[in-house]
Amino acid sequence: MLAITLRFHGFSVVCAGSARAAVELAREARPDAVLLDIALPDGDGRHVCRVLRAERADLAVVFLTARDAPADIVRGLALGGDDYITKPFNVDEVVARIRAVLRRTRPPGPDPDAPPPPRPPVLRHGDMELDEATYTVRRGGRSADLTPTEFALLRHLVRHADRIVPKEQLLRDVWRYEQPVESTVVETYISYLRRKLDPLGPPLIRTRRGVGYGLRPVEPV
Repeated sequence: MLAITLRFHGFSVVCAGSARAAVELAREARPDAVLLDIALPDGDGRHVCRVLRAERADLAVVFLTARDAPADIVRGLALGGDDYITKPFNVDEVVARIRAVLRRTRPPGPDPDAPPPPRPPVLRHGDMELDEATYTVRRGGRSADLTPTEFALLRHLVRHADRIVPKEQLLRDVWRYEQPVESTVVETYISYLRRKLDPLGPPLIRTRRGVGYGLRPVEPV
């Protein structure tokens, strides 16, 4: 059903019925995205994700599984999943979220005839610097190793540091979801940022329950 729906929407689709077949087919077909279940007949889909991620950092991985416990979702995203959809699901939502992941992971290539773009400025918030040219983050003079999605989320918060950003806006602007969806992906990535940034200085991200997230005001010197 998913393959038929995806083909109807213009995707080229290949299917695998086992973990081993999935790895072999991904190596052969080199897809832009993998839609991956966890409970496979001969193994764990999370192991497939680890294998494919180690070989191709640019591969988009979307988990589609009945395992909806928060710990399973966090683990799936921590292993390198770009999104996590739980069963039962709406096929149109799956299509929309795959497109959103691909927009985020495979931006359009540069025009070879266009002049080189100017170097983006370094964003600053208190003792933190975000270099958009090198995708590096430093806080208090020390580097923080962020994934591309973590960097994009932090950059959005810095650009809107004067307010609380609603979760729905983050899903739309960072994850490129065109329609409102129920997802814990924002909460999960906020926890990743806190885990990496808070050891380098005072707590940085604030939560407004039921609304969204923002950055704490910079203390005057």
